[in-house]
Amino acid sequence: MSLYDTPEKYALDQTPEELAIKLIREVPIVPGDSIYEPFKGEGSFYRNFPADCITHWSEIKEGIDYKSFEDMVDWIITNPPYRMEEGKNCIVPLIFEFLPRVRKGIAFLCSDTIISSLTPLRREKIKALGFHVSKITIVNVKKWRGRYYFIQITKEENPSINYIMGNY
Repeated sequence: MSLYDTPEKYALDQTPEELAIKLIREVPIVPGDSIYEPFKGEGSFYRNFPADCITHWSEIKEGIDYKSFEDMVDWIITNPPYRMEEGKNCIVPLIFEFLPRVRKGIAFLCSDTIISSLTPLRREKIKALGFHVSKITIVNVKKWRGRYYFIQITKEENPSINYIMGNY
């Protein structure tokens, strides 16, 4: 099963360049940081990473699968695919796959599904790994279906993005 149905759909899925530039500025990157873009696509994020950083990428359409990248990095910044081979939401599994491989954090551009996917139990699991949802930047992408969320999960706790355990 292909990740993208047609070349036209693939182009529609790409992060707008101007948005990628603005979102990268939201991440507290410092000179010398290492940054990995696991789903490079056409490179909107990757080509706009700061020049004074060490950068890595993978892109399945170019024959380089993210599963083969095993280095530890400071940041993973990407617009991950919503679905992969299983045909279901892969965002949460990707968060848990990538967190053990970063020193500072991850930043994902996702649909509103990410908000309901970050349940209190999952937030506890993220916290157990030493990370927290620390920042959410909301954007509009007209060529997609509306609101999108640039979620940063870092070692910095933000008490304004809280959760309460339990079912009520």
